[in-house]
Parts: sequence; C-alpha cells; structure tokens
Amino acid sequence: MRVFVTGSKGQLGREVVELLGASPHHDVLALDLDELDISDRERVLQVCGEWEPDLVINTAAFTAVDACEEKVDLAFAVNALGPRNLAEGARHAGAHLVHISTDYVFDGKSPVPYLEWDRTGPLSVYGRSKLGGETEVLSLGTSATVVRTSWLCGRHGANMVKTVLRLAQEDRPLRFVDDQRGCPTFADDLATMVVHLGISRLPGVFHVTNQGPTTWYGFARDVLAAAGRDADRVEAITTADLVPPRPAPRPANSVLDNAALRLLGVPLLADYQEPLERTVRYLLSST
Repeated sequence: MRVFVTGSKGQLGREVVELLGASPHHDVLALDLDELDISDRERVLQVCGEWEPDLVINTAAFTAVDACEEKVDLAFAVNALGPRNLAEGARHAGAHLVHISTDYVFDGKSPVPYLEWDRTGPLSVYGRSKLGGETEVLSLGTSATVVRTSWLCGRHGANMVKTVLRLAQEDRPLRFVDDQRGCPTFADDLATMVVHLGISRLPGVFHVTNQGPTTWYGFARDVLAAAGRDADRVEAITTADLVPPRPAPRPANSVLDNAALRLLGVPLLADYQEPLERTVRYLLSST
C-alpha cells in the first residue's frame, strides 16, 4: 500500500511513519512542514497526483492552542483549509484519508463523556479551526475517517510527560489544574489505531484515546509515581489560579467515549497507565 503521511516529524507523525516503515507491505511518503505546507493547494494536489497514494494520513496541524487566538488566519489555513486540500487530493487519487482532530471541538460542559454524535461547540480558535477541518474532510465526497483524540503525549516532541519529568528536577512545587478532565493518549498506541482505521477504510468520526479519565493534577501525580518519585510534590490548583491566565479557554470535560470503536467491536486502546509506564521508562533511559 502506498501511504502519504503529513506532519511526519510531529509526535504522532513520527510514530505513524515508524509503524508503517516496519512493514514490508507499505511504501511511505513522509513529509513535514519544511517539505509541504498543506495550506498550499497546488502543492498538495501536485504531491497527491505524482505519488498516487492509496491512503493519506494527515497528522499536520497548528496545535499551539494559545497562539491560535492571535494567529487566527494561520490556524484556519492549516487546520481547516489544509484538510480541504488533502481531501481534494485524496479524492482525485482514489485514496482514503485519515484526518486527526481533537477534543477541543467540544465546549466541555457535558457532565458525561462525549460521544462521536454529540453536538460540538468549540470555545477557542484552535477548536473552531479543527472543527472546520472535520467539516471539510467529511463534506467533500472523499473516502475519509476523522479521528478525535485528546491529551496527546509520548516519546517525541513537547508533551505533559516530559514537562512533569523536567519540572521534577527543580526544587519547587509542581502545580497542576484539577478542574480539567480528560483521557491521556499515547502517540504510539494512537498510531496503531490510526493505521488500522486507514487500512480498513472505516469511514466517519471515531474517538480514539487511551482509557481512563483523569485531571492534569492526577496525571502529573501518575507521571511522578511511574518515575519512582514523590507524587505528593504535586499541588492541585484551579484553572482560575493559573498565572498568567491562558489566552485560549480549555474545555473542562475532555473525556471522549470511544463509542464508535466499541460498537463496531474494535478493541479499544489500553488504560493510559500501561503506556505511561512504558514511556517514562523510555524517557528516563534515554537521558
């Protein structure tokens, strides 16, 4: 299978490329921003036309949530127009498109986990731009899958696990909010499901996270415990206590029910504690 991966140097992109590259059955074209700006329609169509992929996996995005509040045009160019271009290119090539989206398409006011069919209502520019990307991908007549995920972390790039381990080396309290709730998701586990959905050409919206909801405070404690360090160093604060306050509002409830996978009988990703321990071991051994 010929697979075209965008955002190939990001947290998820690197795991997807590594997973595909381990199989002799796939021929992979992996491009990152320095090689392809997905908001450039002509270039996207050129690549799809020349490569003629069977599967396109879009992990490229402008994910700096607070910066999106100021760089609105850039957010929509990358997160909404970019997926439109890829959907058009995939349609011309006869390829299936897997597009990665986010829990930020919801307002976080639900008292229960969000189903794939629940009403969206993003609070931030980032969330609105990502919802725009979903709309483009699902409305252009392309064979497509939208994967919503949350709280991404792993071996590569900047993420919560690395932040907690770094801060734990400093002699000061670790303060994390205890009023934002979600499901940590590890990039290597997510990559496995993304590739499965793409190869199977399963259409529609899927929520894909590791299992087990927590708060950022609880997750920080879990990171320290996995590293064999004192979890009681972590102090709980509220979002209102953050100094300086974050420009972009965050959904208070980001827990995604993986209902579409469950109803189709697809095995869900493991509880987040399992990949957390694996990731912490990797990070500590590589320092």
